[in-house]
Amino acid sequence: MTALIIVDLQNDFLPGGALAVPESDQIIPVINELQKYVDLVVATQDWHPTDHESFANNHPEHKEGDLITLHGLSQILWPVHCVQDTFGAQLSSKLKTSCILKVFQKGTDKEIDSYSGFYDNGYRKSTGLSEFLKERNIDQVVVVGLATDFCVKYTALDALKEGFKTTIVKEATRAVNLNVQDYEKAIAEIEQKGGIVLNLKSFVQEYKKLK
Repeated sequence: MTALIIVDLQNDFLPGGALAVPESDQIIPVINELQKYVDLVVATQDWHPTDHESFANNHPEHKEGDLITLHGLSQILWPVHCVQDTFGAQLSSKLKTSCILKVFQKGTDKEIDSYSGFYDNGYRKSTGLSEFLKERNIDQVVVVGLATDFCVKYTALDALKEGFKTTIVKEATRAVNLNVQDYEKAIAEIEQKGGIVLNLKSFVQEYKKLK
């Protein structure tokens, strides 16, 4: 059984958003297409309080992009984004949502960031995603969405740690940083940990073989 995990396909990460990922709108049709090749679809959603300590404006002595230590963990300071109950936090209206069984919110604790859809960055709390999937006999996941070099990467790595066969579809994810090396480094790290990286055509071919 295979689940599609759609990571943070929210307005603030799309063109015009507070933390826009380049070319992020181009992955939406691919993700909509992928939904018909899996048994179950879930999504994750950044859901920050306004006083989240990963926001640069909550640290007047710092600026966006600075790397600080926050409660014992390394933390990049981000622009304000995906604040609870705002337009920016909503899933894209272009995303097909009728098949999404559950949305898992993350980053809700102001003291700690949460890149992965499974755990916060300090592994202090679980979102319940792993248990949800295992209860439904899911043993394989396809991780797509935003962004390759952060939330997609950490979601995929945690999926592997949780014992799921994990696949990334190249056309269904984009990186925050324009530097191609950041995208490739993230992809390489996922592959080194046992993840599978396919283009859309190869993924569809693999699906047809299984069926």
